[in-house]
Amino acid sequence: MRVGVWLYGLATIATGILDIVWREFEASHQPIKALGQHIPGEQVLAVIAGIWLVAAGIAILWRPTARIGAAGSAMIYAIFALFWVPRLYAMTHALGLRIGVVVFCVGGAAAQLLLAAPSPIIYVATAAPDSVRRGRAIIVARWILGLPPITFGLGHLINLHAYGRFVPPSVPFGLFWVVLTGIAFLLAGSAIISGVRDVLAARMLALMLFLFEFMVEIPPVFAHPRSQGAWGGAVYNLTVIGACWIFAEFVGGIQVNRREIELVEHFDTARPGTTV
Repeated sequence: MRVGVWLYGLATIATGILDIVWREFEASHQPIKALGQHIPGEQVLAVIAGIWLVAAGIAILWRPTARIGAAGSAMIYAIFALFWVPRLYAMTHALGLRIGVVVFCVGGAAAQLLLAAPSPIIYVATAAPDSVRRGRAIIVARWILGLPPITFGLGHLINLHAYGRFVPPSVPFGLFWVVLTGIAFLLAGSAIISGVRDVLAARMLALMLFLFEFMVEIPPVFAHPRSQGAWGGAVYNLTVIGACWIFAEFVGGIQVNRREIELVEHFDTARPGTTV
C-alpha cells in the first residue's frame, strides 16, 4: 500500500500545515463556525488541530507508528465530521428542512468520515497476520469509503445548479457533466459497498478525482493563492485519492493472493501424487 499510504499521509500533513499557517479551520471541510462566529480560543484550537494532523500524517509514514497515526487521523477527521451537525441545524433553521440542504450537510460530514477509511486497513496491515481481523477491517473500510460517494452522487443530482458552478466555463454542457459525475459517484460507492468490482471502482474513483484535481481544484489555487479554502480543496482531494488507493491496493492484493492459492490448489488436485 506504499503509494496510497504516502499520498494519504503527506496530504494529511499538508492539511495540518494549512490550519497552522492560517491559524484557522478550513471552512469548507472543517466548519467549526457552525458552533458560533466568535469561538473562544479558535486560533489556538486550529493550531492544535494542525499539529495533530501533521503528527498523525508523519506517524502513518513510519511503519512502527503507522497504527497510532491511522488512529489519530481517524479521530481528528471524525471530529471535523461532527462540525457538520450544528451546521445542518443552522442551515435548516435558515433555509428550511429541504432535501437539498440535508443531503449537502450529510455529504459534508461523510466527506470527512471517508478520510477515516484507511485507519482499519493500516491497523491490520501493520499487525500480525489475522484473517478474521483482516476481514472485519475490510468490511469497516468498505462501508466508510463506499457510503460517502453515494451521498456525493445524490448531492450532484439533487443540487444540479449548485454543483454546476464548479464546472470550468470552457467546458460545454456543464449540467451534463454534473449528472454524469453524480452517476459515477453512485456507481463507485455501490460497487465498493457490495464488493462487486470494488477494487476497480476504487481505482476509477481515484482516477476521476485525480482529473478533478487538475480541472477543478488546482486552478483556484493559482487564481487565489492566499485563500485557505482554495488550498484546502486541492489538498482534501488528494487525501481522498490516497484513501481510495489504500483500499484498492490492500483489497486487490488479497484478491491476487487468493487467486494464486486457488491456482496452486487446482494444479495440486489435478496432478495426484505431487506436493507443493
